[in-house]
Amino acid sequence: MKRILTAASFILATTALAGGTYVRDADTIVVDGTPVRLNGVDAPELGTRSGRNAKRWMVNYLRGKTVTCDLNGERTYDRWVGVCYADGQDVGAAVIAAGHALDCPRYSGGRYRKLETAAAKSRLKRAGYCR
Repeated sequence: MKRILTAASFILATTALAGGTYVRDADTIVVDGTPVRLNGVDAPELGTRSGRNAKRWMVNYLRGKTVTCDLNGERTYDRWVGVCYADGQDVGAAVIAAGHALDCPRYSGGRYRKLETAAAKSRLKRAGYCR
């Protein structure tokens, strides 16, 4: 099953975006009530400083943008898996290029590896399931 979600986003608070988008963390957003795990993105957990900084970055990045997601039909926990776009730009690519997450080659096929920053590679630990 392939679904496409769309929501126009306007900032209301540090974690919620009106227009149907909410940021759980740097690799999970909720669009029109549907939780979406960003395919191929390995972001730090919220219990860490890096995770909280990554979430804050994601909220700011999505502010005022239209968010669309192309779901691949897979699920993990309560989330659908897919690639999301903010005003046409790949959100996963953006968070990795900004140094707040790493590529998860097991799921991305390595498409984001070239976007990883040296600082992120030295600071963030890649999840075991991503190898």
